Amino acid sequence: MIADQASTLRALRKKEQNLVTGSDSLIKPRDYSIRQQGIRVISVTSGKGGVGKTNIAANLAYLLSRLNKKTLVLDADVGLANIDVILGINSQYNLYHVLKGEKSLSETLINGPGGIKVLPSASGIPEMTDLSRGEKLTLIDELNTLNEALDFMIIDTGAGISSNVMYFNMAAKEIIVVTSPEPTALTDAYALIKVLYQRHAKKRFRLLVNMARNPSEAKEIYERLSQATGHFLNLTIEYLGYVLLDEKVKDAIRQQKAFAEVYPNCSATKCLAKIADKLSSETQEEDESGSINFFWDSIIGKDCRQK
Repeated sequence: MIADQASTLRALRKKEQNLVTGSDSLIKPRDYSIRQQGIRVISVTSGKGGVGKTNIAANLAYLLSRLNKKTLVLDADVGLANIDVILGINSQYNLYHVLKGEKSLSETLINGPGGIKVLPSASGIPEMTDLSRGEKLTLIDELNTLNEALDFMIIDTGAGISSNVMYFNMAAKEIIVVTSPEPTALTDAYALIKVLYQRHAKKRFRLLVNMARNPSEAKEIYERLSQATGHFLNLTIEYLGYVLLDEKVKDAIRQQKAFAEVYPNCSATKCLAKIADKLSSETQEEDESGSINFFWDSIIGKDCRQK
């Protein structure tokens, strides 16, 4: 089955190249889905930088692994990647080499703390900030042929509403939106949800409030955002939980360690551990599109079909 999927995707890539050159103008739009059975693919995303999204993704992966869940964290903040810095790990190869066809996904994975697998990305490479359609198809192919036995794949997206952020959020079945009590973070979280809902038909969002001073503040932030999405978008969002503001998080960053590893009893770890427990105990919901979705419009683009 995997071989059939891979050959199909190679054919898709060829068609995509033909579309760009105008040699195949009759191709019909359709929805292409990739199924990695049993894997929960969760994007951790934000409308604004500086809300601690990457730290949440890395430590959530660590805590899931400690719950005996085989977890891979994909650094999808391409161009400005830093999960490897936060975790203090080094790799000779990264997502850039995969997308350029120089290395396979399995050759690029490295071991992180707590037994997690990490797919690092590249930092400071301008062309990575806007992946081409061919590079996106390459990643699909690689994800299909990945032989790792996984329970969770955590995708740390970039911040904002760029095409890369949209693409990786489309790749995930579940979306965790991270925000903070800062007013601009809340506004940008709403903007991100609005774009994913209105333009990409995403309907399920779970909010995690990071760096909250207390549980009441976190709940107030959720209620404000929930009222906005309900009133203006007619969309209900879920409250996943909160992580308290904790100086131990900064200490761990300076040490280039996961805070959940070096400070297992700090308030931030205890909060995030509750969220990991909740995710771990949930039964995966199935839908017709499978665990990993890549829609035709978000990969190939309407502009190419119209050429």
